Amino acid sequence: MNIVVCVKQTFDTEAKIVLDGSGNIDGSAVKLVINPYDEYAIEEALKLKEKFGGDVTLVSMGGERAPEALKTGFAMGADRGVLVTDPALEDPDEWACAEVLAKAISQIPYDIILTGRVAIDDGSGQVAVRMADALGVPSVSCIVELSVEDGKAVARREIDGGTELVEVCLPAVLTAQKGLNIPRLPSMAGIMKAKNKELKKLSLADVGIDASGFSRKMSVPKLSLPNPRKGGKTVPGEPAEAAKELARLLREEAKAI
Repeated sequence: MNIVVCVKQTFDTEAKIVLDGSGNIDGSAVKLVINPYDEYAIEEALKLKEKFGGDVTLVSMGGERAPEALKTGFAMGADRGVLVTDPALEDPDEWACAEVLAKAISQIPYDIILTGRVAIDDGSGQVAVRMADALGVPSVSCIVELSVEDGKAVARREIDGGTELVEVCLPAVLTAQKGLNIPRLPSMAGIMKAKNKELKKLSLADVGIDASGFSRKMSVPKLSLPNPRKGGKTVPGEPAEAAKELARLLREEAKAI
């Protein structure tokens, strides 16, 4: 079975985000990690490989630091990687990501495509379903259970208030949700082997896209950090008087009631 996993490099969730002078996120001093939801996708891909045989190929987009995320996937057990990197891909939107990933994956034999349900940096959750549409294959989002047999995938996915069971023919795109599995930690042997695994770097031209006419369709004019949270306020006095004062503060100052 040929399994493709799309991965993204994101900010560490514990990183302190700082904006530069132009209002963009300053990523120079921020630790970058593989998107946590993509780790569930890699783990599920490795489980499928262990059951059916075949290869796991990681596909990503990014700049000079992107190979770090792919090497993490290699250390977990993925076989090879494809990285699309090009000056025209600086700060792409969801449409651009989906188009590029679809073009890159169309050059690879695949039976199933896995990825995280969402990236923790932008939280849009759009790329996987857009990519499936570009490839002309079905997609199932937020899966928490998966079985594959006879050219079909049966997935249990989260929905509001519960779960539902969905069956699709392969190839298909499936996005992983927390609870699908427990991602394995890279072993020392896996870390050593990761250094020698194939990482193929492609430009937009290599995947059949004209960089001169390729641009994002969505623009973000400005980013801003939320206002710092203010400290709490203590309401002194006897319980009855304090409750009365608290109600006044909630009504007149906080406008909560």
